[in-house]
Amino acid sequence: MIAHLRGRIFEKHPNRIVVEVDGVGYDVSVPLSTFYGLGEPGSEIALRIHTHVREDALLLYGFGTPLEQQLFERLISVSGIGPKLALAVLSGIEPPDLIRAIEGEDLARMTAIPGVGKKTAERIVLELKDRLPRAPVGTSAGASAVEPRAIRDDVVSALINLGYHRPLAEKAAESAVKGTPDGDFEQTLKYALRELAR
Repeated sequence: MIAHLRGRIFEKHPNRIVVEVDGVGYDVSVPLSTFYGLGEPGSEIALRIHTHVREDALLLYGFGTPLEQQLFERLISVSGIGPKLALAVLSGIEPPDLIRAIEGEDLARMTAIPGVGKKTAERIVLELKDRLPRAPVGTSAGASAVEPRAIRDDVVSALINLGYHRPLAEKAAESAVKGTPDGDFEQTLKYALRELAR
């Protein structure tokens, strides 16, 4: 089982990166909470890895902090939640906010995440309320000067990939570009997700 990868970022997309280690590229799915803290392609990276083995595939899920990995592993232990939905949950809400939402049984906050319905939110609360990790977490985002229109289009694409409908994604992206005029892609996406969670 692969538990840790250290190398450089070969490719970078929301929810997916390729990590090159000694000439071998590992395709790693990551939540947006991890993506926000990544450098640009070519920069060094170290990720905690959860290896998920299926009959037809061996999938790698990467995390920047122990808290993200612990939450992911708790989520996939809930009946009816697979790695893809667990990743969507971590992409739709920051880890400390997720812990607060579960502890406070805030179903409205959890059902705002694409793919999480009322029954799934209730199951998460029921099965995880007493099994939550306790750890601080910090995220950081790098700054870059990119055309606002290009950032808007990238944010719309990322939101659609996360399961939001195009009109909603476009409205949130427009609002985020106005709200973060000097923001890079990660900051703008974060703002858009906050808008959608209201």
